[in-house]
Amino acid sequence: MAGKKKQAQLTPEEKLQQALVPEAEQPYKVPANWCWTYVKYVSEVVTGGTPSKKHTEYYSGNFPFFKPADLDAERYVYDASEYLSEEGKKVSRIIPKYSTAVCCIGSIGKSGYLEVEGTTNQQINSAIPKFNSLYLYYFIKSEYFIEQLWRKASATTISIVNKSKMEDCVFPLPPLTEQQRIVERIESLFAKLDEAKENMQNVLEGFETRKAAILHKAFTGELTTKWRKQHGVSMDTWEEKKLGKIVKNIKDKYEPTLNNKKCVKYIGLEHIEKNNGIIGFGSSDDVKSLKTIFELGDILYGKLRPYLNKHDIAKFSGICSTDILVYRAEDFNTAKFINYFMNTEKFIFYTVSNSKGINLPRISEKEVSGILVNVPTLSEQSEIVRIIDDLLAKEQQAKELAENAITKIDIIKKSILARAFRGELGTNNPADESAVELLRRVL
Repeated sequence: MAGKKKQAQLTPEEKLQQALVPEAEQPYKVPANWCWTYVKYVSEVVTGGTPSKKHTEYYSGNFPFFKPADLDAERYVYDASEYLSEEGKKVSRIIPKYSTAVCCIGSIGKSGYLEVEGTTNQQINSAIPKFNSLYLYYFIKSEYFIEQLWRKASATTISIVNKSKMEDCVFPLPPLTEQQRIVERIESLFAKLDEAKENMQNVLEGFETRKAAILHKAFTGELTTKWRKQHGVSMDTWEEKKLGKIVKNIKDKYEPTLNNKKCVKYIGLEHIEKNNGIIGFGSSDDVKSLKTIFELGDILYGKLRPYLNKHDIAKFSGICSTDILVYRAEDFNTAKFINYFMNTEKFIFYTVSNSKGINLPRISEKEVSGILVNVPTLSEQSEIVRIIDDLLAKEQQAKELAENAITKIDIIKKSILARAFRGELGTNNPADESAVELLRRVL
C-alpha cells in the first residue's frame, strides 16, 4: 500500500520521467520526435487462466478460449481450439478484440492479433493497447521484442516470462500519426510478400501432384509417345507381367554368429524415408539377429507399416532388416524402372490394400511380387527412366527454389520490422507532435 501511495504522490513530470527509458539504457537511436518507454505504459498486460474443468458448465459455448496453437493464425486470430459458455465467460478475464496475445511459456514470443473478443489460458500474456493496436502487434512480432522476452525468461525446465517481466520490455513510441503510417507501410509491403509466398506455397503443394502425374504418364506409355513414333514402336510391345517375373526376390541371409568378424553396412527400416530414400546406415557390429544380404543396385522395400512403401536402390552392398524386401534386376535401368513404379498410386494403393495385421500391418513378399506391371521393351524402359530422371530433377529444383524463396521472404519481413521500429521506412514527419506528449497524456 505504501508503494501505491508513493506512486500516487508523484508529480506528472516525475511520472513521465519514470515512464521514459534513460538514455544510457536505450537500445538504439530513434527519430527525435519518438521516445523510448516500457510496454506497461503503452498497454495493459493481462495473464490468462483456465476455468476449472470441474465445472463442465463453463465449457462448450461460443466464447473463444485461445491457446498457444491458436496463435498460428498470427495477424488474423478468429478461431479458438476451445470455447467457453456464458458461465465460463463470467469467471474469465475478457480480452478485448484488437489485443495482442503473446505466448510466454514454452514457445516464448509466439504471438497473434485477436480479431475477436475472447480469453486465453495461463500460457499467454495479452497486451491490451492504449494506442495503435497494430503498431503494438507488429512490434511484438519483431525480433528485438522476442529477444527481450527470451533474455527475461526464467531459467527453468520450461522457459517462462511472467507478466511483470513482459511489462518491463522497452518500447519505441512514435507520434500517433506516425504509428498509423508505419502500420500502413508494413501491411502494404507484407501484402506483396504474402502474395509471393502464396505462389511459392502453391509450387510446394503441387510437387507431389505433379510427381504423381509424371509417373502416371510414364507407366501408361504417354511419356514416351513421341519416342515410340520416332523408333517405329507400338504399345503392343508392352507386356503385363508380375513384378516377381521382372525382378528377383533375394533371400540370402546373414547370420551374426557365423559372420561376427565381418563388419558391413546395415540398413534398418529407420534408415529409409518415403521421399528421400536411404538416408543413412548402421553397422553389423550392433546386429544380433538374422538379416538379409543385399548388393549394390538392389531395390530395398519396407514391407511393414509405418515404413510401408519406403524404398530405394542400394548405393552399396550390405545387410538389411528382414522387414525389408530385397529385389534384384538384371540391369540398373530395370531396377530404376521398378523403383519408380513403386512410387505410383497404383502400386501404393495395392500394397496398402493387401497389407495384413492389426498392430503392425505388413505385406508379404508373395503379394508384392504378384502385382501386375505393364512393361515395355528394355530400350523404352531406359528412355522412360531418362525422362523421369530429367523431369523429377527439374521439379526438385523448382521445389528447392520455392523453399529458398519462402525462407528469404521471412527474412525480408524481419528486416522490414527492424527498420520500421527504428524509424527507417521513410514515413516519419519531424513536424509531428513529440511522442513524449502522447505518453504524458496517458500517465
